[in-house]
Amino acid sequence: MAVRVAQYFRQYSAKDWGNYFTSTHFWGPVANWGLPLAAFADMKKNPEMISGKMTVALCVYSALFMRFAWLVTPRNLLLLACHASNETAQLTQLSRYTYFNATGKDFLGIYQPAKDAAKQV
Repeated sequence: MAVRVAQYFRQYSAKDWGNYFTSTHFWGPVANWGLPLAAFADMKKNPEMISGKMTVALCVYSALFMRFAWLVTPRNLLLLACHASNETAQLTQLSRYTYFNATGKDFLGIYQPAKDAAKQV
């Protein structure tokens, strides 16, 4: 496995890597990583704070950009990974939102509202 990785990196010159690291093909996805990181961090917060409309919008946005990242030439796998992560996080948040609004509980069990915590003591 390590040999294949080394062969992959050796097939490109230092100039090619320099061009990649100074392009929007690299910095665009790096900047976009803030979305899934924030969504994963928000999983520890109160599900009452989740906006259903915004979560759906972010799901659609990430789905469209996953398709774009796959179809653009050359393929932008960094962007694809970023939006696949965001899609996963947003679908989890959407599930939390839906479940919380239907039952009043957080199905992840991470966040427990104070009123339910007081009942269990």
